[in-house]
Amino acid sequence: MKKLVPLALSIGALALTSACGGSSAGSEGGELDGLTGTIGSKDFSEQYILAHITGELLNAHGADVEVNTQLVGSANVRQALENGDFIGYWEYTGTSWITYNQQTEPITDPQQQFDAVKELDAQSGIAWLDPAPLNNTYAFAIRQDKAEELGVEKLSDIAALDPAEQTFCIESEFSTRDDGWPGLTAAYGLDVPEDNVVMLDTGVIYTATQEGTDCNFGEVFATDGRIPAMDLVVLEDDKRFFPVYQGALTLDAAVLEEHPEIAEVMAEVTPLLTTEKMQELNAKADVDGEDPEDIAIDWLIEEGLIDG
Repeated sequence: MKKLVPLALSIGALALTSACGGSSAGSEGGELDGLTGTIGSKDFSEQYILAHITGELLNAHGADVEVNTQLVGSANVRQALENGDFIGYWEYTGTSWITYNQQTEPITDPQQQFDAVKELDAQSGIAWLDPAPLNNTYAFAIRQDKAEELGVEKLSDIAALDPAEQTFCIESEFSTRDDGWPGLTAAYGLDVPEDNVVMLDTGVIYTATQEGTDCNFGEVFATDGRIPAMDLVVLEDDKRFFPVYQGALTLDAAVLEEHPEIAEVMAEVTPLLTTEKMQELNAKADVDGEDPEDIAIDWLIEEGLIDG
């Protein structure tokens, strides 16, 4: 969610859309009659699922929107919203605050961070709906059995361990970020030998952490479905070092002004999207190989939010 690529992909890829809404058996109401456009997403499973949840739910209330999951890179998706090619997509508070608004000091309180981002983005014609409880932030995970063996529950517990147990798997980008390894070790008073730190690709970190050969502690994203699937446990960030990456639907402010009912419709689903729920839904895609659109539809039906 936090990795960007240069704004080079043509917005012409927006033509590669998929119809959304035809899978639900009936409409729950016509509050959103006349609402058209495209709901976008970034290029990973969580975003695909959230985009399809949004499209299906809006269409169940009378809208006629499509879902586009073709763009690559956060910057491209944000640009598509600003250009009017998308009417909305799910964004993370920390991403907008740090990346789009160039604010170098994160706000650790989730509500204050949300309020600050909402105010800044309003100046760009972007509206934020109320956020979901999910927080897709950086985190460190460890095998459940190893956590019990070492007696660790929070990041501050690591400093008291035998140095031989203080082994870490991280990404190369994380190793140099201010909100990454340098800041983390300073905040938690960790003096980790270089030989105890292995740099791996994101997906490999989960496997390496589960196996426990390269490291005990792996850098992960908090809502990743591989965390519960691999019996990993996330350590509490008790010093609140990592920025808040709370998810919320961002919209073209003019679209929301014309269709304020969007907020009421989305309020049916947003509170249900906790970090644990997103781990569960993401696992269906990243572990079980299910299609994100099917995941979204099945979950909405289970929750009684659209007809089966």
